[in-house]
Amino acid sequence: MSTPFADSAAIIGSLTRMSFAPPPPDLRKLQTAWEEWERGEQPPGKVLANLKTAGMGIVLAQLVESGWTPTP
Repeated sequence: MSTPFADSAAIIGSLTRMSFAPPPPDLRKLQTAWEEWERGEQPPGKVLANLKTAGMGIVLAQLVESGWTPTP
């Protein structure tokens, strides 16, 4: 007799073998999230979540790796 969960181990096993590549950073979304913060339209937690999902960490890492420095 088959139960609804009989194949769950096989499904979970196949999901763990899947690779996940995050999408590339979206500079428009990063800029929009920052501007919403500056205008006070979003609470800090929402802004941080938006910056994270738009790829802020990747952008910062690439800037550091490239040796970029801001101009005064």
